[in-house]
Amino acid sequence: MKIVFLESTAQDIQWFRFYYRSVFPAGSAKARDKMKAIQATLAANPYAGHPSDTRNTVLEFSIPRTPFVIVYRVMPTQIEVLRLWDTRQGTEY
Repeated sequence: MKIVFLESTAQDIQWFRFYYRSVFPAGSAKARDKMKAIQATLAANPYAGHPSDTRNTVLEFSIPRTPFVIVYRVMPTQIEVLRLWDTRQGTEY
C-alpha cells in the first residue's frame, strides 16, 4: 500500500532530521534505516501499529530505540502519515 506523508508532518520531519543531524548524529544512520524499514512494514501490513490512546481514528507505530512515533490512518488506497511525533513532547499531537 502506498504511504503518503501529509503536510502536517513537515515540521516533524524537519525536527527528526535536525535531531539526528545536530543533537544525536551518532544515531542518524540507524534512525534513517529504521524509518525505511517501518515504511516497508506498514506498506505490507497497514494495521501493524496499535490504536492511539488519544485519537480513536488513528494508529501509532513506534520507531524502536528512538523517541519517535509514526501516527497514521489507513485509507482505502493509501496510508496517510499524520505526524512523526517526538514522544518527549507529550501525548497530545
